[in-house]
Amino acid sequence: MNDAPESRSQAAVPSVDLAAAPTLGDAVTAIARHLQARGVETPRLDARRLVSSVTGVSDVALAAYPERELTEPERQDLAAAVTRRSLGEPVARIVGSRGFHGLELAVTPATLDPRPDTETLVEGVLTLVSAGVCPGGDAPRIADLGVGTGAVLLALLSRLYRARGVGVDLSREALAVAMANATRHGLSERSCFRQGNWLDGVEGTFDLVVSNPPYIATAAIAGLDRDVRDYDPHLALDGGADGLDAYRAIARDVSRVLRPGGWIAVEVGQGQADIVCAMLVSAVADAAAPEIRIWRDLADIERCVAVRARLSRNAEARAGADSP
Repeated sequence: MNDAPESRSQAAVPSVDLAAAPTLGDAVTAIARHLQARGVETPRLDARRLVSSVTGVSDVALAAYPERELTEPERQDLAAAVTRRSLGEPVARIVGSRGFHGLELAVTPATLDPRPDTETLVEGVLTLVSAGVCPGGDAPRIADLGVGTGAVLLALLSRLYRARGVGVDLSREALAVAMANATRHGLSERSCFRQGNWLDGVEGTFDLVVSNPPYIATAAIAGLDRDVRDYDPHLALDGGADGLDAYRAIARDVSRVLRPGGWIAVEVGQGQADIVCAMLVSAVADAAAPEIRIWRDLADIERCVAVRARLSRNAEARAGADSP
């Protein structure tokens, strides 16, 4: 379990009373009630995750053996963890990991906490590969810009067994987390990581360039939910005055590394899909007949945009010759 941030006071939140909760099952019930009373949206799910993390009992074993008794040190650690959750700290930050697309990924203060919306990007890219419209076939070369925990890149590599990828991040600390996550899931031989600002210094060509960049306008960060505002690194949130700085930087250089017929696929904020799509079309696509994909998340929000790079002249000529 990650240590509590020193800068956040816990004095204002009443501690959960676990004195009358001798077993794992009792603790889950008591913690869920405590969190629900403090407005936590998923109190029982969070309670189970905290109990499992503190005690080292898997979720399956927790369901099978709720009568297992808590030790006093476990009770004390649980009380501290529940106080942190009551203050708004995300469970992933407290336990130090997040499940993402079937992978359990380490999360630290240096990385964005990967969220389910970003799985939309992974699923969308996988549809491009399965549809046969990716020039690398089922063995694409992938660049993930702003790799963070490695969530997007590693999820793709875990599903595309012949793919290889490069993860780029400005934060050295984030890169260390991504490398550790790659090793944990046996993906280090098919991935490498480098420090850099978007595509600066990135060499070679790629079939897929993916990114979940910062896209929150600077002035809007103060109004975000506290689990994002207070715990995610602002480097991974702040997209500049209009939230679009990262897309501009990527669009300026992506044609240099994207193979003809390859795809640039990015996550976007609500209401940004059209303008980001226009940027990417201008940067890489055949303006007369651009190939575009827009994928919606579970809330039916346009969450990801993908644009295909124009074909080389030779490829276009061949395509024309093959046409009826």
